[in-house]
Amino acid sequence: MPRDPIPFATRDVSALAKSLRAQWASRASPPSHVEMLNMLARAAGHRNFQHFRAWGDQRPPGPPEPAAEADPSAVLRAARHFDPDGRLRSWPAHRSIQDLCLWAVWARIPAGCRFDEREVSARLTALHLFGDPAVLRRTMCHIGLMTRTPDGREYRRIERPPSPEGAALIRRLRAPAH
Repeated sequence: MPRDPIPFATRDVSALAKSLRAQWASRASPPSHVEMLNMLARAAGHRNFQHFRAWGDQRPPGPPEPAAEADPSAVLRAARHFDPDGRLRSWPAHRSIQDLCLWAVWARIPAGCRFDEREVSARLTALHLFGDPAVLRRTMCHIGLMTRTPDGREYRRIERPPSPEGAALIRRLRAPAH
């Protein structure tokens, strides 16, 4: 799972401290890393860390980056992961190539439509060949290409301009094969 920073803020640090103290006091031993994340999320008013994470995915994307030239070598490395029909054959090992490949998948999801989890998984299954729509769905939400409701029942594509490499990859995959 990607380890991008997740902003954490609270309106009342005293209430946060009291909640953490009460949760810690009910334990016989110190919490694990995941248990601590859940404790922090509950202290901030969320059900658990996944609920906090889904809530954070609802934030609007930051300002667009200045126009830049696409890196042709990155586009070529990403394009190698697609078959002639534009389906993702394998999940890239490198995070930067994963994100780049997801722009091409994003471009083939209808804009302005809402999907339940089963529908979005079916669409993603048709767009890849390695049999794991969940990793595509989660990563697309994580990097801001899709959004989901906090309960995970509804998904939609986020409309934003692709990165320069993403736009170049989309064009390359749409071009007829020679």
